[in-house]
This record gives sequence, C-alpha cells and structure tokens, in this order.
Amino acid sequence: MGESRQELLNWLNNLLQLNITRVEQLGTGAALTQVFDSIYGDVPMSKLKFNVNTEYAYLNNFKVLQNVFTQRGIDRPLPVERLVKCKFQDNLEFLQWTKRYWDQFYPGGEYDAVARRKGQATGGGGGGAPPRAPASAAVKRGTTPTVGGGGARTRTPLGGGAIGGGMGSAALQNEIATLKDSVLGLERERDFYFSKLRDIELLLQEAIGEDPTLEAEGGLVPKIQAILYSTEEGFEIPEGEGQDEETF
Repeated sequence: MGESRQELLNWLNNLLQLNITRVEQLGTGAALTQVFDSIYGDVPMSKLKFNVNTEYAYLNNFKVLQNVFTQRGIDRPLPVERLVKCKFQDNLEFLQWTKRYWDQFYPGGEYDAVARRKGQATGGGGGGAPPRAPASAAVKRGTTPTVGGGGARTRTPLGGGAIGGGMGSAALQNEIATLKDSVLGLERERDFYFSKLRDIELLLQEAIGEDPTLEAEGGLVPKIQAILYSTEEGFEIPEGEGQDEETF
C-alpha cells in the first residue's frame, strides 16, 4: 500500500531537514530536485533557489531537475507545466514516484542536506526547519530517515514579561497556522480520493444499466461494489441514509 501524504512529507522533511507542511509547496521544484542530489550527490545546488515565490523561479529549478533526468537517463516525463501550478494532485503523484525512485537508488550513508544547499530553506510558506543532524549512515535504501528528539522540552513561564509573552504568542500563532495548513491538506486529499471513488461508482452504474447481467453474484462488479460500500468495523450508517436511490 502506498504511503500517505503525511508520511511522504515526514520522509521528505527528515531527509532534507526542511519544514514543508503542504504538498503544494513542492511546486517550487527545489525540494524535489534536492532529493536527487541525496542520491547522486552532484546536482548543482547553487542553481536551486528555495526562497522564491514566482513561477519563473520555479521553472528555473525544474530546469536543473530536467538536466538530472537527461544526464541519468531517467525516462519518466517531467510534467513541469503542471507541477509549477502548485496543485495538490500533480505534486502528490510526482512525490509518490520520487519516493519510489529514492527507495530504489538511494545509496545510504550520510547526507548533509543543509550544507549542500548552503543553509537555504524552503520558500512558499514552508519556512525553514531548525538545523538538525545530517541523515546518518543508519538511513538505508528503502527506509525513512529519522531525527532524534531526546532533548528536554521547556516551556516559557507565565508572566515572563512582554518580550517572552510576545515570543510565545508568535510561536502559538505559527503552530495554529501549521495545523490549519495540515487540516486543509487532509481535506483536499480526502476530496481527491473521494472523487475518484465516485467516478468509479458512476462507471459501474452506467455499465450495469447497459448490461444488467454484470450484477450477477460472484462477478467482478459486485466485488468492486462491496469494496466501495464497505465500512470500518464499529461504524454504522445512520438510519435513513443511503436508502434513497439516486436517479440520473
């Protein structure tokens, strides 16, 4: 089963020591290109611009990635025109493929992402993550690097003065904004997959209308419908819902 959006973002942030909160931010091209630097180690990172917010700058980043594809003989088409629009679906699909490629070709060993990009952080609302330790030799092909978090956590005392209070308020606002972005991303992901399921349902209904024998017990169509309409254990559809047939 493929990894979820959040799992992919966690992998990317740990590998590149970034703080990307939305898939759409990958439309800048910078982070995606650096993934290939972690594999090959020879991407001209000085040509990548992380703190940018114009489509023209995104295109320049993807030119670097296109050169990597050409030099390495990677024959997958690079849909630059769609990716730079920063749409969820296009960037999620390309991120999924990038992760599969990384799983296959990442050589392992240490990768100091911050040093390679000379301290640049992500733009487009992502913000830079605090410096972390380089991806260690424990990062092996097909695994997601993790970052230790054993340090003690501290809290700002109440009544610590105007400066302390202001910093705490700013941090809280940033956390709220990050949570809102995460919720928005989850809602978009939900709607994206729901629309696919709905399209499948309509295709099945159309096919059955043309050939009712497709509904024969044990056939492929009933099996697909069983998957579409299955619910999690303990979940019950409220009475009155799902009883009225739709007409088209």
